[in-house]
Amino acid sequence: MTEKTVSKYLLNLEKHFAHDNPVLLKASKVFHELDQIEFDLGLIESDETTAAKSSWWPIITLIGGNSTAKSRFINTFLGTEHLLSGIQASSYKFTVLLHNSQTNTATLPGSALDVDIRYPFYQIGRKIEQQQKSEGKRINSYLELKTLNSAAVKGKLFIDAPNMAAAPLTPVTSMLTRHVVEHSDLVLIFADVFDTSAPLVDELVATLREHQDTNKFTFLIEEPPAFMTPINRSEVISNWQRKLAGLGINSGQYIVLPNQQNNKLQDQNYLAEIEMRLANVGHDRSYRVLDALEKNIEDIEQIIIPEVGKTLVTWKERVNISSLLVLTFILSLAVFAEIQIGGILDLLLDPIVGPVSLVALLGLMVPVHLFGSRLQAKLMVAKLKERQKELELMEDLTGLFDKSQTVLRMLLPMTEPAGWNKKTKMRLHKLDEKAKSLVQALNDSFGSYDDAPTVSDFDDFKDYP
Repeated sequence: MTEKTVSKYLLNLEKHFAHDNPVLLKASKVFHELDQIEFDLGLIESDETTAAKSSWWPIITLIGGNSTAKSRFINTFLGTEHLLSGIQASSYKFTVLLHNSQTNTATLPGSALDVDIRYPFYQIGRKIEQQQKSEGKRINSYLELKTLNSAAVKGKLFIDAPNMAAAPLTPVTSMLTRHVVEHSDLVLIFADVFDTSAPLVDELVATLREHQDTNKFTFLIEEPPAFMTPINRSEVISNWQRKLAGLGINSGQYIVLPNQQNNKLQDQNYLAEIEMRLANVGHDRSYRVLDALEKNIEDIEQIIIPEVGKTLVTWKERVNISSLLVLTFILSLAVFAEIQIGGILDLLLDPIVGPVSLVALLGLMVPVHLFGSRLQAKLMVAKLKERQKELELMEDLTGLFDKSQTVLRMLLPMTEPAGWNKKTKMRLHKLDEKAKSLVQALNDSFGSYDDAPTVSDFDDFKDYP
């Protein structure tokens, strides 16, 4: 087994979490063990890591409609006088807001997000291309990155989604909407988005129904122009709960925002509610990363191995049929020669000529079988690559398929992918146990069932440096 070097991405994560997040620090080491298994199977290169499938930043997405509520909230929350979010229908970009210590703000193209492994839009250009041909080259039309000198953004990533009521519904905008909702730890949804019937809004509603999560969604409702009493505030929330329940959305937190006339209240209670929610985003991120770790482990046994295994079975069947056709052709020639000339059968039954003929036939069929195996493998690789794109897998399925193309495997009836054995399965099982122990350790950091002393969940990691 070749030892895989630790990815630079993982090394940076370990430095980042060395002092303030022991659970994620240990998680990064489990990811490296998983990387070693995938590297041994030929699924990833030595400098790649499965940890890059999910961003390790706490991610907050803001979604709004036609009103200025989202724009005013962003400017108020970030403490800047510059308008960073607009409602103009011509702007369809998803904007990532990132902290920068420099005074001046900077706007960078979407390609900056596509090539940076740390961000949730890493290699998103490939997915855009899969959704709509030639659109992958126009990534800057869909994404941008803005750097801000704002303490509110520090340590987090904010994604400002385009106006859902105005943006057109295309395969790309639909995919990006689903992507940000699925990868976010918190989605702040301004209720005005539900005031307009639009194709992309309908798509958003369908996505929210699929991801019912009380902790993920917070609905921000702008109060009516008249000043509201606590009773009226409760009534407004109840009305919106009923309205969204009618759309099939039954979970989430509700917060009422001051309207434009009452914006002088901007420094009072409602910001405290939101800040309290944002304070927990780091914890949500930790659970999301651990969930991604468990899913990556499960995907090997439940998705990757079965896909490559099915391809190997089909490949074997095609090769065997091809070889059988060649063998049938040779035997047909022998039968034809026996009929036309005669004496061929006597030669084959001869104690000396017979075995020699059999060895000669075997010597002919083995190269034919190997040639057919390699030819059919090339045809199967193209289909396997297409299947990899459909499943949106980072792992290179063809790498594992190629490792299963040894001469011995070509000649023998072996359909299990190379390296998929009892030892590998046991290694994966141990990693799954470690991942579950990390979730329990994270749970225990918030409280325990009783005060009785327990064995530390980190004992599984005592051998780590």
